[in-house]
Amino acid sequence: MRMFGGLLSRGLLVAALGIGLAVVSGCCSACSNGDQTPGTGSSSEEGCTAGQCLVSAQAGSECDDCSTCNVAGGEKGSKGCPLCESSKKDAVAAAVAEPAAETTTSEAVPEAAETTEDDAAKGGAKVTGPLSFTMKGLDGKTVDLSQYKGKVVMIVNVASKCGLTPQYQQLEALYEKYADKGFVIVGVPANNFGGQEPGTDAEIADFCKKNYGVKFPMLSKVSVKGDDKCDLYKFLTSKETNPKFAGEITWNFEKFIIGRNGQVVARFAPRVKPDAPEVVAVIEAELAKQ
Repeated sequence: MRMFGGLLSRGLLVAALGIGLAVVSGCCSACSNGDQTPGTGSSSEEGCTAGQCLVSAQAGSECDDCSTCNVAGGEKGSKGCPLCESSKKDAVAAAVAEPAAETTTSEAVPEAAETTEDDAAKGGAKVTGPLSFTMKGLDGKTVDLSQYKGKVVMIVNVASKCGLTPQYQQLEALYEKYADKGFVIVGVPANNFGGQEPGTDAEIADFCKKNYGVKFPMLSKVSVKGDDKCDLYKFLTSKETNPKFAGEITWNFEKFIIGRNGQVVARFAPRVKPDAPEVVAVIEAELAKQ
């Protein structure tokens, strides 16, 4: 009986050593030819189609880049191999946690409850979107942008002496075509680029009326870039308040489209004409929403 017990113990020890050697030798049974068996040798020598063993000669402590990793969104090597015992826990955690963090960040921004400098522009009221601001028009009268909530709004920074100034013609045509459907354009004169809007509010109003017959609302001249940037454009260009369409204004006639829900739904570069198919498509899609 003692002899049988001794043999049994030796058998278990040999089996355990065999399993350990399988890991150290690097055999992971991942070979796509299907003829590799754990414990029979090194997969890098006996049929590993990837060209090297999953755990190779690193004694199972790290994972080699063998191109067999299949964790969605993971990286090859030490991050992403679902078969390597030393890395699979970290790999799964990384593949799941990293995208989740991005989603949390983008979704959390609109829910921020802190009162910001932008809120102060509304007398302490919560700023929920770009139409939460009170501005001044070219005529000096107060313009509460909240009056446009429920409409589709294009906010565009304009200039009178720019190569893109002829876009006024397309802007006015677009406004007249869709105004009765709930579309409005808000022009924002700014002198930030090349000094191309040097005039006073009165001069700007006169220029727009005489040359392009502009009827859409025009705000008083402000800054849309730099340290003196107005609150509206701080909101539009900040990653904290407009994460999907943030970024500094690049030139005159950059266009933001605000949907009926009061949030930015699109942004178009200065050279994209106001009546370009892609712009019109967004406007019509938003107007169709009731």
